[in-house]
Amino acid sequence: LALDFSSSQRSVALAESATDGCRVLSCAVETHGRTTHAFAMIERVLRDAALTRDAVGLLAVGLGPGSYAGIRVSLAIAQGWQLANGIPTIGVSSMDGLAETARRQGRRGAAWFAVDAQRGEFYLAGYKLTESAIRESSPLAIVSKDVIIARLAADEPVLGPDLTAALSAATPCFPEAASLSALAAHLRPAPADQLEPIYLRPVNFVKAAKPVAW
Repeated sequence: LALDFSSSQRSVALAESATDGCRVLSCAVETHGRTTHAFAMIERVLRDAALTRDAVGLLAVGLGPGSYAGIRVSLAIAQGWQLANGIPTIGVSSMDGLAETARRQGRRGAAWFAVDAQRGEFYLAGYKLTESAIRESSPLAIVSKDVIIARLAADEPVLGPDLTAALSAATPCFPEAASLSALAAHLRPAPADQLEPIYLRPVNFVKAAKPVAW
């Protein structure tokens, strides 16, 4: 079972192992509103595949970057599921998921993938897409909008979710849970409580003072 809630297009997919990696059995996509109906989508893909929750033997989740709230929802589901059933979990970069989705949709060659990081900045990574795989060519970094505009001005393709309002020349692309399942087939499981969102900014918070005893 694969979940990616890192963008405004949330998706869930159910896949099974196959000789070439995995075969998608069913998938569900939600695009309207900010509320993620996670369990409704999970039940939908299980029902469409005529399976029950007990059939799930591995859970893959998109770690972002992207919607922090959405990513936290998928991590909470992974942690709860592992606690209840003990199944292994795998965290997958949603940026890798973007690149794999674009590859599965037929794009080839060099491309940049971007995700809004708020504060006028963007997550950006470069990939090479071939017939059989994706390969990161430029590591994930936080960049200014001007960097993205320069890539577009140089006729370099920039793809990503929810970009066109700020970058009209960007190509819409959303990470799909089905793509995560294909990537997860080549990754090692990890304890769900060790999975963390991909968030390049340093954590900055002030710890509340201890209450004063009276």
